[in-house]
Amino acid sequence: MPCEFGLIGRVLTHSFSPTYFQQKFDTLGLDDFTYEAFELATIDELPALLARRPNLAGLNVTIPYKEQVLPYLDEIAPSAARVGAVNVIQIGPNGRLVGHNTDYTGFRDSLRRQYRGPGPALVLGTGGGAKAVEAALRELGIRHWLVSRDALGRGLSYADLTPQLLHEHPLVINTTPLGMYPRTDEYPPLPYHALTPQHHLFDLIYNPSETEFLRRGREAGASTQNGFDMLCRQAEDAWRIWNS
Repeated sequence: MPCEFGLIGRVLTHSFSPTYFQQKFDTLGLDDFTYEAFELATIDELPALLARRPNLAGLNVTIPYKEQVLPYLDEIAPSAARVGAVNVIQIGPNGRLVGHNTDYTGFRDSLRRQYRGPGPALVLGTGGGAKAVEAALRELGIRHWLVSRDALGRGLSYADLTPQLLHEHPLVINTTPLGMYPRTDEYPPLPYHALTPQHHLFDLIYNPSETEFLRRGREAGASTQNGFDMLCRQAEDAWRIWNS
């Protein structure tokens, strides 16, 4: 019997996940395993997708449904409850949907490979990816602020990001889709001239491999890191969940 996996999101032309998992299946000789991208106009289309594809055994979840998918699940694993967002769905043989989060461990382990500083950090964005990053930063003991277009009760707006504030926060993490393929000319509005070699910029985006956000950081002397290693780590964790 064929075993199907997939990715749900609104726009998925940028995603490397289908290639990643299909290569894994080929390497492991899993000829009956497939992975497909399912673009959903709204999360309300998820039940119809599940009914149409009864062989689905697992799904990845990406923008903008990591939080919106929660009401459709039968169970929330501790990892997802901790973050408040889901990027992996385990589908049981009875159709039971269990939500997990592998983004936060993927980000945590990827960041630790290249960044040794104590922070503090600026987290650009407030969506599901930002929630995973927050969980990881709390675990690592790195103080941080959330940054959005409109200031939140406990956050900052982009207008608050003065050169002095940027100087005081050596770690800057982009969790927004700004700069993602195909809109590669976009970037978060920061005072990039205030960046220094003491800064480390992490972009959760991996396509393109160097976003405008990272390019501007690199040109200012900052160290930079894209989301590809995080993608691989969270994908391997998802694979372990689906096979558990």
